[in-house]
Amino acid sequence: MSGGGEEDLPAFVALHGAALRASRVPTRYWESLCRKLRGELFDAGDYFGIMQVEEVDEEEEGDEEMEEEFKKKPNPGNEPCFKVIVTNENGLQASNPDSIFLIDHAWTYRIEHARQQLLHVPGLLHRMTNLMGIDFHGEIPDEGSIEQVLQEMWKYNQTYQLSQGTAEEKVPVWYIMDEFGSRIQHSDQPSFATAPLFYMPQQIAYTVLWPLRDLETGDEVTRDYAYGETDRLIRKCVLLPWVPNEVLDVNCFTPEPSDEHYQAILAENKEKLPVVINPPVYDKDKVFKVFTDIQQVLNNLTHPRFVFTDHEGEADILYNFSHFKDYRKLSEERPEVMVNQFPCENLLTVKDCLASISRRAGGPDGPRWLPRTFNLQTELPQFISYFQQRDRRGEDNHWICKPWNLARSLDTHITNSLNNIIRHRESSPKVVCKYIENPVLFHREDVGMVKFDIRYVVLLRSIKPLKLYIYDVFWLRFSNRAFSLDDLDDYEKHFTVMNYAPGVTLKQVHCEEFIPLFEKQYPEHPWTMVQANIFKAFAELFQVASAKPAPLGICDYPSSRAIYAVDLMLKWDTSRDGKRIMQPQILEVNFNPDCDRACKYHPTFFNDVFSTLFLDEADSCHVTCIV
Repeated sequence: MSGGGEEDLPAFVALHGAALRASRVPTRYWESLCRKLRGELFDAGDYFGIMQVEEVDEEEEGDEEMEEEFKKKPNPGNEPCFKVIVTNENGLQASNPDSIFLIDHAWTYRIEHARQQLLHVPGLLHRMTNLMGIDFHGEIPDEGSIEQVLQEMWKYNQTYQLSQGTAEEKVPVWYIMDEFGSRIQHSDQPSFATAPLFYMPQQIAYTVLWPLRDLETGDEVTRDYAYGETDRLIRKCVLLPWVPNEVLDVNCFTPEPSDEHYQAILAENKEKLPVVINPPVYDKDKVFKVFTDIQQVLNNLTHPRFVFTDHEGEADILYNFSHFKDYRKLSEERPEVMVNQFPCENLLTVKDCLASISRRAGGPDGPRWLPRTFNLQTELPQFISYFQQRDRRGEDNHWICKPWNLARSLDTHITNSLNNIIRHRESSPKVVCKYIENPVLFHREDVGMVKFDIRYVVLLRSIKPLKLYIYDVFWLRFSNRAFSLDDLDDYEKHFTVMNYAPGVTLKQVHCEEFIPLFEKQYPEHPWTMVQANIFKAFAELFQVASAKPAPLGICDYPSSRAIYAVDLMLKWDTSRDGKRIMQPQILEVNFNPDCDRACKYHPTFFNDVFSTLFLDEADSCHVTCIV
């Protein structure tokens, strides 16, 4: 390690300057921070001390509501309360370039590994229960203590994300600061700011702490737990894990967002809409040149009226894996070239947009075929109001948090903890959907009654007129453990995507085997009727998605065609005339889905897809027209 400070600063800034600016760390501290990081210098102990204080403030002693809240806390009266104060006899000057401090992290983890780490990492449970004021006296981890830590940790958790790497590596990381950092209390007028910093040379994250004003000996060190949030109602919601409150007066109705919302999405996606073109007309025996970077297409498209080309400029069909952006240029220069995407199709394939456009069908709660969904970025108060109202009525309150734009169940979590959901808003943009607490289950002889989901491949031929086909084969995915509404972090009980998890059993049942088994288990529900309801839901979804002009709906571009995978489950519901029914629940719509299984078991799959979409010859293909 080099001993120099100033000569190392440019290299440090080159690596970390963007992160420091984003966190608004004043530049006057950067050189000192660089030195402390290189030397692993934790000198906060020279300036600060931790002090234990009484739990109830004097001004709150007469407040009955506060006392009631106090009684509701786990172990009321036992929970220690701490403050961090300035102990240095000279106080602390914000202008001093050395007034920046490192806080170590006691525990860094991803949510799905938390329980296992508490069980198996020596000393971790002991340290966390101490830090959180939870009674734990044994040497061996017990389920009760682990469960309490998993509940309480949302008051201590902080998060960051790596900006590079695979989708798995970009899943948010959560961490709990050491005892010093975790005992810094909240204030609406904070004396300090904190920010995580991933220190590249050591590949370690720290939290940095710096003063917002001069402090004297004995002054308290505080930070704003809702830092950067100025809206009063949102602040109240964000602070609920620490300051219990009710927002029942907020109307939980979530209307469809404004036109400006969709305009902003279009701008953010950098998508350029096409000019109006006439639908291209092709010779009836034309052989189309296909330019594609999708290996499954290259390996499996054998229809004589399609040939591959390596030159994008001479292609009649662009069949791209990645998202196409500049439709304007394509429509102006080569309007006759067909493309395997529609402008604004993200309204279907991104989960928050899917929920927004679906509100065009159905009343205040949205359509029956979509679980009740809230956008945590824009609809947090409405969600909390809805959650608290359900809680009061004693209704099921299990929810599933999903990132807007990740597949394969990555960073997806099931919980009945309001604190957990509120804090997830800080990691990455998410929706929260009502978890299906009463799914239709499938009996697996080796396991029992398990969750399953169904994937249909949907072919969108055109928007005006709306032409929608379904591939005649559907695919099934099963959980590996019997379903029950507990062990919410047990992946193999609550999720069905097993083909990406190493060392996990993947149960395969083909649709032609599944239908008789299903009908044997549910003789009052013939599959033809179940499937008719599924197709009805798909038709409604695509009708509302194309009901408004772009960017409020999918763009009517005559040269566009597309293939999507729609994932759904069935849940038990009651019809308007009181009958028990199986209600389809659309979970997500996937762009350019993985068609590996389709090609493996149905070699004509891409011939059928291309014939239907690009030749308008669906009659001889394994597809059904539903609109």
